[in-house]
Amino acid sequence: MSQEKSPASSSQEPLPIHRLHQSLINRIAAGEIIHRPASALKELLENCLDARATSIKITVKDGGMKLLQIQDNGCGIRRTDLPILAERFTTSKISSFSDLSRITTYGFRGEALASISHIAHLSVVTKTRSDAHAWKACYLDGVLVPSKPGQTPDPKPCAGVDGTIITIEDMFYNTPIRLSALRSPSEEYAKILDVVTKYAVHNPTISFLCKKGGSPSPEISTSPVSDVLQAIRSLYGHAIAKELLHVDVTSEQFKDGIDDPEKWSAEVYCTNANYQAKKMVFLLFINHRLVESSPLKRAIESVYSGFLPKGTFPFVYLSIEMDPRSVDVNVHPTKREVLFLNEEAIIERISDAMQQNVVGQSQSRVFEYQTLLPGVSEISALKGKKKATEDGNESEDENDDGPTESASLGKLESYLTTVASFLSVQKSLSQHKVRTSLQDRTLESMLPVNDPSRSDDSSGRAVRLGDIKESQCSLTSIAELRQSCRQEYLTEIIRNHIFVGFVDNIRCLSLIQHSTKLYLVNHATLAYQFGNFRRLRLDPHPPLRTLVELAVNVERGTEQSGLEKTEIVDRIAKTLVDRREMLSEYFALDISESGDILALPHLLKEYTPDLNKLPTFLMRLGPQVDWSSERECFESFMPELAYFYSPASGVWSGDGIGQEKSAAWQTEHILFHALRKFLIAPRSLLDNDVVQVANLPDLYRVFERC
Repeated sequence: MSQEKSPASSSQEPLPIHRLHQSLINRIAAGEIIHRPASALKELLENCLDARATSIKITVKDGGMKLLQIQDNGCGIRRTDLPILAERFTTSKISSFSDLSRITTYGFRGEALASISHIAHLSVVTKTRSDAHAWKACYLDGVLVPSKPGQTPDPKPCAGVDGTIITIEDMFYNTPIRLSALRSPSEEYAKILDVVTKYAVHNPTISFLCKKGGSPSPEISTSPVSDVLQAIRSLYGHAIAKELLHVDVTSEQFKDGIDDPEKWSAEVYCTNANYQAKKMVFLLFINHRLVESSPLKRAIESVYSGFLPKGTFPFVYLSIEMDPRSVDVNVHPTKREVLFLNEEAIIERISDAMQQNVVGQSQSRVFEYQTLLPGVSEISALKGKKKATEDGNESEDENDDGPTESASLGKLESYLTTVASFLSVQKSLSQHKVRTSLQDRTLESMLPVNDPSRSDDSSGRAVRLGDIKESQCSLTSIAELRQSCRQEYLTEIIRNHIFVGFVDNIRCLSLIQHSTKLYLVNHATLAYQFGNFRRLRLDPHPPLRTLVELAVNVERGTEQSGLEKTEIVDRIAKTLVDRREMLSEYFALDISESGDILALPHLLKEYTPDLNKLPTFLMRLGPQVDWSSERECFESFMPELAYFYSPASGVWSGDGIGQEKSAAWQTEHILFHALRKFLIAPRSLLDNDVVQVANLPDLYRVFERC
């Protein structure tokens, strides 16, 4: 029995105390600082900001456990500092304990890279502005190691840009319990995005980019030229940004130029009572350091408890700046918490200021509701109401005491009918939604208005057009031309298009939409009828030769013809005068024997062409029209007539803003309105004048690949 009790008696002896191995000490310390990939990223982000970087790029694989890389364009690290870079308590931020009371940087302990090197493979590529090339170093357990077997562990020269690239691979490879305790890669990546988002909001003048490894598009990308409000709108969405209130709070004794360790100032962006969320989003920065404060969070929650329904919370961004002498940053291993003087008074003053602003903006509330189920038309709903009312009236005739079973059944039947109609409606995908109303916004309405006198309410209405009957013509050439125009697909596009906007008035280019496709159209090439034109009488009658001479004098390249300008004018005038009978019969262009212009073809009764373009029109009829054969003559004359009637800004149209607006209005509300009603599109327009430039489903496929 005594032999059995001897082990028990020996177990009562105290265990010997021995010194832990340094590698074990470092690994335990690393576990306190690096909890997960997001905490490692937070330390690295603060190092980048301390290095005065203006651009920070983060690449992540498997939630940061396989790869976590951060690149900045900061000041870099000296070559002589690389051997001790990953050792514990090596830092450039402080040199004595008293420096903690004046510290303005994020880091000061010098433990971040050392801790990372004990639980992952760490490599650093860095270059200062004075270095001719970059240096690469690899670390393990706080010391330099060779990047490849057989090499020395010294830093090696390599190519690189100014700044530092820190790469962490296989995080927690030697701590399997910590690795297994982490959540899925997607959840860890979400925590990384949360850290980057918060620092991007607080540092709007720094460009942040975060993406998954191998992904072409980033999840977070911010512009370096913005402010806090724009950053919140970009990262958290318009729903939060539109409800934000801006509050500035300062201490009572705050005065510029006075050295008072107790003075402080705070900037707050908080949502009003119209915004509600199931989880509170609280961004707290004290002296630009992302921290947590339970008392401050509880005070803010109590402010909103009187405005928001139970279980809903606000969005709050709070940045407090105070004298470094009033803040103790050496509280938590990860610097997640800080202590500061007059904590209760500061919290009370901030919460009171927030409450006053929220109360001031809570006089009116915005509630969103829907009167009908999605996809149910008002007619079907009214039918259901009518049927329920009829049933109710019948029951009231039988019993006036109140609603009866018949009325209830009628209402139930109406409700079921409404629900059934809702379920039968198929959801329309975004890439198949098209413009269906002429009142939708055009490109022109999205541009700034330079003329304050401009009014869009009346000019947006198209002119009512009279009917144009197809003329009777027995000419074989005309019949063949009309047959060649029967391009049903293009005619369908023109007749059912939605006008989008102008691209180039001078080149007569416009955008139209049909179904889910966008087309670029040369509207100057679209003509209407042949024969049976109205006539636009000119009084007084302008001389043909004078008009042609005006156009030839400003035309470039006439010397290439080898003729004098007077000879060119004479030939064009003679050609048109000799063919005046044909021009009058077929095209309603009347020219007298003496060479005066009597009348012009009037294609649309509601529209008068710009007569400033008449010289150019007459000049082009000479060389551009094929007068040798009948069909070619008709085929080449009509485009010239179309160019003359297109309301475009040309050589003779002037350069005033009012002239351009008039041409734009005529194009949209008269020309395209007439095209939609009368045009039979020829196949030749598909060659150069109508080009598909976008297709909504194809764009969605591109975005999905990105």
